Amino acid sequence: MAAALSGLVGDVGGTHARFAIATRADDERRFRISQARVLDAARYRTGDAALVAYLAELSTAPPKVAVIAAAGPISKGAVSFTNNRRWRFDERRLAKTGGFARVSLINDFTAQALAIPRLRWSDTRFVGPPLRGLAHATRAILGPGTGFGAAALVDDGRAQAVMTGEGGHAGFAPEEDIEVEILRRLNKRGIERVSVEHLLSGPGLLNLYKTLGDIADQPAPIDAPDQVTRAGLAGDALAREALARFCAILGSAAGNFALATGARGGVYISGGIAPDILDFLEASDFRRRFEAKDRMGDYLSVIPTRVVVQPHAALIGAASLLEPVGRP
Repeated sequence: MAAALSGLVGDVGGTHARFAIATRADDERRFRISQARVLDAARYRTGDAALVAYLAELSTAPPKVAVIAAAGPISKGAVSFTNNRRWRFDERRLAKTGGFARVSLINDFTAQALAIPRLRWSDTRFVGPPLRGLAHATRAILGPGTGFGAAALVDDGRAQAVMTGEGGHAGFAPEEDIEVEILRRLNKRGIERVSVEHLLSGPGLLNLYKTLGDIADQPAPIDAPDQVTRAGLAGDALAREALARFCAILGSAAGNFALATGARGGVYISGGIAPDILDFLEASDFRRRFEAKDRMGDYLSVIPTRVVVQPHAALIGAASLLEPVGRP
């Protein structure tokens, strides 16, 4: 009988901590994700406390290895979360807390990139034409959630490697007059350097809604990003305008990232927001803005853009790095 490789996998961001058990028999290609649970980060003082709460509810003995994807840059086996200043993960401390023989911390979009070749066809949905993209070419993945993450899976036909950065903190580049005015007003509100994340994230969507209301001299009573989304999809004019602008700016950012990484194999939109506005995104200005890059429009016009609808994508990517305890 084939031996099974099992480990804990995690996907931890500013709002939620997702943990699960990943298991794969030696004769299987894919890991099976089970006992998945989503924890509200605000309910736990530390990330360690959230992990302990998850382990306490397991119906099986905890595994001996763990790979946890975290929303922030990893340095010397530790991470301070970009959008949750109270939390910090450290590999050695996590191993002691959870009773693991080995823990590996990776960036959350490193995990998203690792998941790309392991996704089934039904795990994504095209936004724009159903293009194939080049085989053995770089594929980029980016997306808005509590923050904005980005990475790329580089593929030259001989080997693959993940390029991870902090693309969400790149500067915002307005492309239309209204976006220039949005930038100016955000500067006036005290955001001296407006990044992509200031607009393409949950808080960024709220920034757009409030700023567009200010520009139009209209009341903007909504104070939560998810309420802006719901109101926009329900037909509220200002919220709908904010959603439309969000999608357009997302298209521009995705096109910029595709150019920067040479992502001729495809661009994937992940994160917590895009799947919730999928039909709206598909009907929006996203794809036009993705391709609107002057002389490079033809280059981008053949690159497919897809939304990842598989909720466990980062867990699947993290699982790909699990190794038996006995291996170095």
